[in-house]
Amino acid sequence: MSYAETVAKDLLEIHAVTLSPDQPYTWASGLHSPIYTDNRLTISYPDVRQAIYQGMVELIKTHFPTATAIAGTATAGIPHAAWVAEKMGQPLVYVRSKPKDHGQGKQIEGVLQPGQAVVVIDDLISTGGSVLNAVAAVNRAGAKVVGVVAVFTYRLPAADRNFAAQGLDYYAVTDYPTLVNVAKEKGLISAAHLASLNKWRQDPAAWSAAHATN
Repeated sequence: MSYAETVAKDLLEIHAVTLSPDQPYTWASGLHSPIYTDNRLTISYPDVRQAIYQGMVELIKTHFPTATAIAGTATAGIPHAAWVAEKMGQPLVYVRSKPKDHGQGKQIEGVLQPGQAVVVIDDLISTGGSVLNAVAAVNRAGAKVVGVVAVFTYRLPAADRNFAAQGLDYYAVTDYPTLVNVAKEKGLISAAHLASLNKWRQDPAAWSAAHATN
């Protein structure tokens, strides 16, 4: 079993990712969704988090071999970034969503050297907006982000467009299509659910509108 399949199975088993096509969740944005993700739960399970950071290390070695530092997004990306940095023997920093409003007003904590090739680590990629803000902060500080790695991505078209606009590649240990297939194999969803879940990924807004009264 691949890292992608193993971690997808783990996320389902610990309920870090839950699927509910018949009774959609409402996201903070107001959108209705058949999936809810809370990857913060993974840090409490040693075997799960180990599979995640080992998968991340392999992705970095394969796709971003020039990386010389690891940056975690605050707060959910920090523990995974720490384990990856430790495993790879690389420096670690973390990036706040915005600069502190007191003290030295830092947005990046730790020592970031000018010119360092940085991989930014996040727990989840939806549209990519929040992690790309972290990328911009690292680049403004004089380093160079070479790529982004996450625990899980929905593989939404919007994320692909946003990363392409920045000329940046991203990878995740596992993703929505893999997780949905694992859920189907485990008998957690029906054929009708599978069709609905696939429609959501193709157009979340349209799916949300169609399920607004559910």
